[in-house]
Amino acid sequence: MSTDPSDYEKAAPIISAQMEKIERAVSRTRGGYAGRPYDEVRQALVRALDVEGAERVVPGVVDQLAEQICSGGAGAID
Repeated sequence: MSTDPSDYEKAAPIISAQMEKIERAVSRTRGGYAGRPYDEVRQALVRALDVEGAERVVPGVVDQLAEQICSGGAGAID
């Protein structure tokens, strides 16, 4: 089974827009919650993702991002 290259071309702008939303939410959350307790950070991140319209993020990814923010680490998204 092969993938049509045009499928990627159609999906790329959608994926890019979603990543930008996630990046804004992470940045906003990191700015106000870095070093705070995990549960507080995760709740703030979920709210920020919702505000950005990126509420369909895999829960494990949200968990990892929240952990990075609460530990004060920059993580992969900056």
